[in-house]
Amino acid sequence: MSGGPIDRTPVSDADVCVVGAGPAGALVADRLAADRDVVVLDAGPRFDPADRLARQERAIRPSYGRPDVWDVGGERDAHANSGERVYPLNHARVKGIGGSTLHWQGMVMRLHEADFNSETERGVGEDWPIEYADLRPYYAAAERELGVAGASDNPYAPPREEPHPMPAFEPSYSDSLFAEACEELEIDMHSVPNARNSEAYDGRSACVGYGTCQPVCPAGAKYDATVHVERAETAGATVIDRAPVQRLEHAGDRVTAAVYATPDGETHRQTADAFVVACGGVETPRLLLLSASDAYPDGLANSSGTVGKFFMDHLFAGAGGTLDEPTRQNHVGFYTSACDQFYDEADESLAPFKLEFFNYAGPSPVEQALTGEDWGDALLDRLRDGYGTHIAMGGLVEQLPRSDSYVTLDPDRTDDHGNPVPEIHWSVDDRALRTVERATEIQREILETLGADVEWVAGPDATGPAYHHMGTTRMSADPDDGVVDADCRTHDLDNCWIASSSVFPTGGAMNPTLTIAALALRVADDLDDWLAAA
Repeated sequence: MSGGPIDRTPVSDADVCVVGAGPAGALVADRLAADRDVVVLDAGPRFDPADRLARQERAIRPSYGRPDVWDVGGERDAHANSGERVYPLNHARVKGIGGSTLHWQGMVMRLHEADFNSETERGVGEDWPIEYADLRPYYAAAERELGVAGASDNPYAPPREEPHPMPAFEPSYSDSLFAEACEELEIDMHSVPNARNSEAYDGRSACVGYGTCQPVCPAGAKYDATVHVERAETAGATVIDRAPVQRLEHAGDRVTAAVYATPDGETHRQTADAFVVACGGVETPRLLLLSASDAYPDGLANSSGTVGKFFMDHLFAGAGGTLDEPTRQNHVGFYTSACDQFYDEADESLAPFKLEFFNYAGPSPVEQALTGEDWGDALLDRLRDGYGTHIAMGGLVEQLPRSDSYVTLDPDRTDDHGNPVPEIHWSVDDRALRTVERATEIQREILETLGADVEWVAGPDATGPAYHHMGTTRMSADPDDGVVDADCRTHDLDNCWIASSSVFPTGGAMNPTLTIAALALRVADDLDDWLAAA
């Protein structure tokens, strides 16, 4: 990396200003950069790829917490909680070029058809103003862009138009153990689509098995958004790091400038013809609320009063224990088999959920060695006795959108620029908690059929978030019911789009990143058409 001064001054005559360089912002910028003057502003730094091995070492040392790996914390990342459940926001977010994909697990599933019509099909939730068919070609494009390894062996998945770009990863050894119990219980297992290379793809190597996928992949085999940031820059885009946007200015129904700060204490105004807010499910509503004006006293694009409302996440359901035989866990840093068999049984009483067969239960040999005080033969005996017999399952459960689950501004605490920090008020519905209990019943049955000694269960009383922030600027056909329209353009502002999981009216129970990517590509196409017609 260059040691010279970095130019963080605004770009003149920009067509598009994108706020956020995570997966959504990166894909929008890459899609538009060849034909449009694009500038991307991101609050965090540009991490040096050469540091990833050091970050991997930091990740496996017990003296470091997960946020430490990507320098999360401090005044910049301060937040508050006010809900019935504490939401540990900083545990799983990254501010910087690449965003959350720098530390994500890399699982990429499509939402099911009924997820787009939850109120009609299941009697609860909301219907999206788009159908699965509207997003289907963009899902395929997103799989190509990210590089997805998968197979067509899931009978419960929504229809698709072509094979995945790469073949699926082979089932793990512990998958074969699970398969015996699942066959006896007539529970189906199938492969999992991964945004990591099962073979060389797009100039990046195949997975080499470091096993530290979450929170860092030193090899670059797992997709992260720096791929598209760099591609956008090659095509002519300007990417400015450490440029946190303080507010959006507007005149009438058009955003006119993004006001951002720089490390030297300067404040700049980036003007553009169009703006894309791609800051994720927490920082996106926060920025709109910070941009309140006389015309929008409750926050920009908030005539509906729904900015920040309907904050959702996926709830975790899990169970695990030990077997009296080797399970070879922690050889693979991601899971390779899942079960969607119960997903479409969802109704008013039970939510959609999926089951995951873990490959990373229990401590790794490195973790065991670093946390003990014994050495030599005693350490070897402990590793032989305690490693490799753990086994576990996980799962994700949908949470319904609720008005009493929201993101707002904390009135008492400010960040390093004097702005109110995000306050999260997280509430969970009874339907989700019932479904967590149902999922853990199935998981326990599988583990006990396998012969495992079940030692822990993450049921309704122990569940937590999957760190998938959704719903806070939701999509709606009626401007009174949401923040953006079917094209993700804000109802109130003619030249402002939102590319984020924050536009999800419902969350389903599938990891959201592929849907984020598909929507971002769709936003780019709509924005390009708008610019052409302007």
